[in-house]
Amino acid sequence: MFLTHECRGMQELKAIISAYEIANAAGKRTALATVVHVEGSSYRRPGARMLVDDEGMVTGAISGGCLEGDALRKSLFAIAQNSSRLVTYDTSDESDMSIGIQLGCEGLIQVLFEPIDPSNPENPIELIRTAIGVRQHAVLSTLFSLQEKSSTQPGTSCLLLSNGLTKGNTSKNDFHQQLLKDMQAALQSCSSAFKTYAHDSLSTTAFIEVLPPPISLVIVGAGNDAVPMMQFSHALGWDVRVVDGRNTHARPERFAAACQVLVSHPEKVLEQLPMDERTVFVMMTHNYNYDKSMLRALLPSVTPYIGMLGPKKKLIRMLEELKQEGMAIPDEMLEKVYGPTGLEIGAETPEEIALSIIAEIQAVINGVSGGSLKFKDSVIHDRSTSLIEKINIH
Repeated sequence: MFLTHECRGMQELKAIISAYEIANAAGKRTALATVVHVEGSSYRRPGARMLVDDEGMVTGAISGGCLEGDALRKSLFAIAQNSSRLVTYDTSDESDMSIGIQLGCEGLIQVLFEPIDPSNPENPIELIRTAIGVRQHAVLSTLFSLQEKSSTQPGTSCLLLSNGLTKGNTSKNDFHQQLLKDMQAALQSCSSAFKTYAHDSLSTTAFIEVLPPPISLVIVGAGNDAVPMMQFSHALGWDVRVVDGRNTHARPERFAAACQVLVSHPEKVLEQLPMDERTVFVMMTHNYNYDKSMLRALLPSVTPYIGMLGPKKKLIRMLEELKQEGMAIPDEMLEKVYGPTGLEIGAETPEEIALSIIAEIQAVINGVSGGSLKFKDSVIHDRSTSLIEKINIH
């Protein structure tokens, strides 16, 4: 199993859906290419996707560029044959001038190519649209056969939402019931997994992929330095909200990419915002009392990240004053407070500071340190996450 990181990119999935809508409206046929398994190194991980239309327009990416040319041809073939296929790319093969020598990743990458049937309301694109259209965790199962790669593949077939809704192939046979059970386990653990099911003399592998909702960033403060914060987070596909007590600053026209711009006293802010465990806050009003009141409200909340702009002594002073005012602040509350906010990258300008803060939020959400990869002793991605569990179904 592997924890769900933001590696797939919510913005990329949104772009794929938008490209599909445009192609479909124009009467073009499309195919979806999905990385469903990786052994060794690869620029993109399982869940990376790209959409191709019958005129060769590509949206998204499954590699750093080395596989896209051949993947384009395979996608067009899938469209022409109206059949799903699984293709293995071996980037350790140095005899392949178009892949191995130019990349040097030394990975074995399984890519599934699926033609999209627009008449099917539960085709892969529609399942993805449903998964990211609601703010809840979703699990998507993509089925393929490593033994019969030349055969038509089952493909993206089943979706489970955290509210219990299922879409796609949810047959009552033993195989699909076991698959649904494993999808529910993945949902509970927030960890994707690979399973191979031996059933009816067949062997089917499932990429059970957890799709978390996007990070929701609440920028507390609508000064000029909040603008690059909004721009960077929007580019990542995050939900962005801006809060300030000043109606002269918190104006929708200044923050056009934000899904909400709120003018409010700090004590009333949380009553007006959706909150969950992927909602993070960065306080940058440059108003001590406003930030302190927000900190008082946020410390007991479910947010995993509270970023405080400014020197550490400012945060220490706030915490001491809150304690003197009778607020109990246990260690588990303090663990989610990051002040000064951001990774140490020598940031000076508003854009550099925004980059530093966004990078720290990404690291915290993904449970990593945020240090330089140069000093990482192990490989970038844990190879054990590629292991496929085998399950016999009787």
